[in-house]
Parts: sequence; C-alpha cells; structure tokens
Amino acid sequence: MAEGPFFMADTPIHPDHLRMWEKAVYVDENRRTWLPITLKIENNLQVLFRQQDVPLGEPVPPSQLGPHQLPVMWQLYPGLRYRASDSSFWRIVYHVEVSGTEEMLLEQLPDPVNP
Repeated sequence: MAEGPFFMADTPIHPDHLRMWEKAVYVDENRRTWLPITLKIENNLQVLFRQQDVPLGEPVPPSQLGPHQLPVMWQLYPGLRYRASDSSFWRIVYHVEVSGTEEMLLEQLPDPVNP
C-alpha cells in the first residue's frame, strides 16, 4: 500500500460563546478573534468561522453595526449546537484544528415552529 503524507486534525474545545465585536469579527470568552464566512447552499445557511488573531479596537455596539445577516452572539448549548441571539439554533458540523488554525462550521437548523 502506498503511503503518503496525511494531516492529523485535533478536535478543540468549542467556544462557550461568540460575540460580534465589530463587523465581521467575533470574540470568544478568551478574547480570541473569529472571522466568519457566510455560505448559502440551497436553503441552508452555514457559517464557517476561522480563528485568526486580529487587532481589536473598541467594541462596536450592535445598534451601530448596520444591517448584518448573522446574529450578534452565539451561546453553546448541549447537543453540539449553538443558540443565537435571534433564538435560532445552529449545529456544529465540525470544529477542527489543523496546523494551529481552528475552523468551525455551523449550520442553521430549521425553525421548529416554521418548518
């Protein structure tokens, strides 16, 4: 069997919460910064977060952020999911760390009241 290089991915601890600090920058409880990329695949909304260090200024109040598609905060819930500030639920599709870079993909779950 041919052997080639492979990459080992670690499964890091999920952030307890992610809070929008400024437009397109979220901060977790340890003041680590996360950059979101929004993906829309058919009717599913997904957000890919990449933990990347960026300099932080003063936090911007949500009222001054202007229109934004993503919730201003996510809180970790049991069952590998987050509850967002707009009461939506997002499941953790994956959360890995490869070569020191963490990535976490969240997928919005359908609203149980409005299927």
